[in-house]
Amino acid sequence: MTLNLRTPLLIDPKTASRPGTVLQVVPALMTGGVERGTLDVAAALHQAGYGSLVASSGGAMVHELTRNGSQHVTLPVDAKMPWKIRANIKPLMELIEAENVDIVHARSRAPAWAARAAAKRMGRIFVTTFHGTYNYSSTLKWRYNAIMTKGDCVIAISQFIAEHMIQRYAVDPERIRVIPRGIDEVVFDPTAVTQPRIIALASQWRLEDGVKVILLPGRLTRWKGHTVLIEALARLPHRDFVCLLVGSEGSNTRYRQELERLIMARGLGGSVRIVGDCRDMAAAYMLGDLVISASTDPEAFGRVAAEASAMGRPVIATNHGGARETVVDGETGWLVKPGDPDAMAAAIGDALALTPEQRQGFAERGRRHVLANFTKQRMCASTLDLYAELLAGRNRPANGS
Repeated sequence: MTLNLRTPLLIDPKTASRPGTVLQVVPALMTGGVERGTLDVAAALHQAGYGSLVASSGGAMVHELTRNGSQHVTLPVDAKMPWKIRANIKPLMELIEAENVDIVHARSRAPAWAARAAAKRMGRIFVTTFHGTYNYSSTLKWRYNAIMTKGDCVIAISQFIAEHMIQRYAVDPERIRVIPRGIDEVVFDPTAVTQPRIIALASQWRLEDGVKVILLPGRLTRWKGHTVLIEALARLPHRDFVCLLVGSEGSNTRYRQELERLIMARGLGGSVRIVGDCRDMAAAYMLGDLVISASTDPEAFGRVAAEASAMGRPVIATNHGGARETVVDGETGWLVKPGDPDAMAAAIGDALALTPEQRQGFAERGRRHVLANFTKQRMCASTLDLYAELLAGRNRPANGS
């Protein structure tokens, strides 16, 4: 198979002085948390003097990747059929050899199978990032998922994911490194959001002055807990709020219609709106008095809670998964029982009743918690530290001298 290169893969004479070259492998570079983390680390690698490559089937984010100094190689690594996965091994081996790749870092299951085979045959370091709990309802599915535990080192994006790997896949804790996902602390900074941005979004969403705004960001899919929130709002004694369900429906029009029917059935037609996707979430958070993460399944990390806290907004999240790390119950927000509208309603009532002084306390504690633990800068620095540690271990003489 011939490599389809978006940028020329020319061996630079300066590569001898590089700390190393890292190849990240992802299915595609469309929008998403995995892809965003890939680009963030790629940019950090380039800035630190590493060789930085990403192999994927392509996508809208390729331009940003190459603009920030990394190289992109187009390969059909999004393929899931076994024979197509096997067909990717040789091109990856050729790429590893041509660019003298030291570390192969796989971030998704299908490409990880080919990436591991290529890395091992070429004698290179193999790293994986375990991004979610994945579906393990059958033995076959469990084995398919288990490739993400086969790295020489396995990155867990939260302590919850680390514990999940130990419990479900019997991974040796010594091979796990917890590196939480990081939010962009520059983008999600309340002082960086201008008034015109806030006003433009408020106008687009037809928000009235003085009305309390509740946000539930997240794509329209059932496990995000939209129905739980709607049932909770129906239990509140007053309707002096507007709740915005912010997120793309994709092709899930039936679920949107179901939500619209539930909103009307609960008498919330004037209080709950489905506003679709938003390209300026920092401004959206600034409009919110309260941000909800109502997921009925555990979030691997909890990006919404981290972003909202960074913006100084109190958060209500369900008490499982990564939310237990991104939300400090009673300090930066509330943790409530998953799928429990009564518990959610009680927490919403408490949040909307906060005094200005209490809100300020939540804002300060929330932003401080995120900046200390969940920033892009911290995630990238920790990842590069891991790469350096692995490279040092590979290059260390066998006698330890």
